[in-house]
Amino acid sequence: MIRIPATHAGKPSGLPGAMLAAAAILDKIPQSLISLAARIFPAAVFWRSGETKVEGWHVTDSAIALFQDEYKLPLIDPALAANIAAFSEHFFPVLLVIGLASRLSALALLGMTAVIEIFVYPDAWPTHGVWATCFLVVIARGPGIFSLDHLLLRRWSRVENPR
Repeated sequence: MIRIPATHAGKPSGLPGAMLAAAAILDKIPQSLISLAARIFPAAVFWRSGETKVEGWHVTDSAIALFQDEYKLPLIDPALAANIAAFSEHFFPVLLVIGLASRLSALALLGMTAVIEIFVYPDAWPTHGVWATCFLVVIARGPGIFSLDHLLLRRWSRVENPR
């Protein structure tokens, strides 16, 4: 057992006291701010990836070729895979950023991340791990107060439980 030296007031001093004080300050970071970051930053990555696959409203031939020649996903036609990916990389990030159906959107992008990690770029696990962690924060803790989900939930709970 490690004993932390205490001051006269019973609080640790020195390095342990400084570490506890720093932890107390960091504990004040609102979960909603963490969830906002966990929604916005990976959404931007997926949006940018989606943008490389389309011209206007159409998936490019080069995107289809990428799925055919490099990604080589099993059990799915490359043209279909390119269209699904382009749609998903635009639709779910928008929902995440505005905080609508956030948990569902994070789950969908977590699924895409798993497919990318398993079948496409298995050596990129550190990057995919960061994305997965962000999505798991949203799935487990919710989108936070800076979201349409929060506003809708507040409104629906008022309707069901009027004062």
